Amino acid sequence: MFSAWIKGLQDALPSQCMVCHAWPSQSICEACVNRFAQPKERCQTCALSVPPGVLQCGQCIKNPPPLDRCLAAVPYDYPWSDLIIGYKFHQHPGRAGALALLLRSTPWVEPALEAADLVLPMPLSLPRLQTRGYNQALLLARQLAPGKTDHRLLLRIKDTPPQSTLSRAERLDGLRHAFALDPMRYSLVKDARLVLVDDVMTSGATLFAAASVLRAAGAAHITGLVIARTE
Repeated sequence: MFSAWIKGLQDALPSQCMVCHAWPSQSICEACVNRFAQPKERCQTCALSVPPGVLQCGQCIKNPPPLDRCLAAVPYDYPWSDLIIGYKFHQHPGRAGALALLLRSTPWVEPALEAADLVLPMPLSLPRLQTRGYNQALLLARQLAPGKTDHRLLLRIKDTPPQSTLSRAERLDGLRHAFALDPMRYSLVKDARLVLVDDVMTSGATLFAAASVLRAAGAAHITGLVIARTE
């Protein structure tokens, strides 16, 4: 009750756009969304930019990923990259609401959330969680679908170096056996429609590794949702 009252109060107060610093404004103003967050043609299964009329990129046709659908709100570029870096690495968890709204406004995201049985944030390893203090994907998932978010089902059991520092081959090798399911809750995945939430998708190796575990457990449909996709 108190948290809902605080959220209502925050929504009612004037804010400043995190992009253009307009005041008073939404946390991300309509003008900046129209300028920097126009929908783009993207591969249906990895969210990479594709030419108009193309449903899947060549890589996904050649090697189908374990995702049935992948959706990204914006490219990992100005101004979104700076906002996400601050959210993720510089103790700005309060940005989760604005970033979730940006993602929720993306075509097909709302139907994916409504159809999902569970929304699963990409988990952090314990050392990474202790260092950062919070899981940015969990905060995002709770903003997107608080009643469906489950952060105890999918587990990260192996710590790996930051994926941005590795080649694709190194990422794939390092992510083997990095994820597992809580054995006491394994049955929740069977025949379920799942949404995997993360902040940024680069090569897709991390998201695909987690989705593979869910697919092996019998998930019926898996959608990946990310704020930003590298181009």
